[in-house]
Amino acid sequence: MKIIISGSLGNIGKPLAKELIAAGHTVTIISSNADRKTEIENLGAKAAIGSVSDADFLAETFAGADSLFAMTPPNMGGSNVILNTVNAGNAFAAAINKAGVKRIVMLSSIGADQENGTGPIAGLHQIEKIYSKLENTAVTFLRAGFFFNNFYNDVPMIKGAGIIGANYPADIKMPFVHPEDIAAAAAEELQKETTGKNVRYIISDVRTPNDAAKVLGTAIGKNDLPWIEFIDEQSLQGMTQAGLPEEIAGLYTEMGSGLRSGKISQDFLSNNFSVDGKIKLEDFAKEFAEKF
Repeated sequence: MKIIISGSLGNIGKPLAKELIAAGHTVTIISSNADRKTEIENLGAKAAIGSVSDADFLAETFAGADSLFAMTPPNMGGSNVILNTVNAGNAFAAAINKAGVKRIVMLSSIGADQENGTGPIAGLHQIEKIYSKLENTAVTFLRAGFFFNNFYNDVPMIKGAGIIGANYPADIKMPFVHPEDIAAAAAEELQKETTGKNVRYIISDVRTPNDAAKVLGTAIGKNDLPWIEFIDEQSLQGMTQAGLPEEIAGLYTEMGSGLRSGKISQDFLSNNFSVDGKIKLEDFAKEFAEKF
């Protein structure tokens, strides 16, 4: 099969490409960074360098493809983030139609069933709606949990203040995911024949923030690491002081509020979906400790 991967050689794209190449598929990887060309080719894939907002570039890249892993960058600039994300989704859809791609796996998120109140996830909700209108194209919306890797953003807080936290409480149930589990699920879906529009959740573990504080703290030798719940204003201020653009900090604060209310996790937790991922919190804690 000829398979296209967007998302360059990130935490998902690289293991996904390796698995598909090992299975004998012809893989093209889209990247906006020309410096990645050699690394992509060294993996055994073809590099397509261009913007995911350029429908003509995408259509040319998609030509003749059997399937596509569609991933829009998480931060489409420091302003108009949702609009830019949705515009990229529209560019993908136009290119998919023009190239006649029959099989799409879209990286989405828990909470994408909700129209608003979910921060940056709202853009994925809109893209799901756009892809749902694609004719003669089978689409799987791969709704991923909260990335374990997000905890790396808390390293300065842990080292500087001896705490970990966010604007949601220690005792809520949260669906987490490891990027390698996403890659494995995407590889499975990309090679599968299916029809229509389908939703698949990819979750590695369901734990509480308190569990995360205890397990990660133990792994780094801080057995009493506490999870602190911040108010929204503290969360917003902390992110802007750390250098995040105000709009992005606001979106992440809104996402935290959506986790706090249960809105983001509700569909997964209330419908008894399976936990397919293999990498648990304790497994990730070993990686976290190595990089800490």
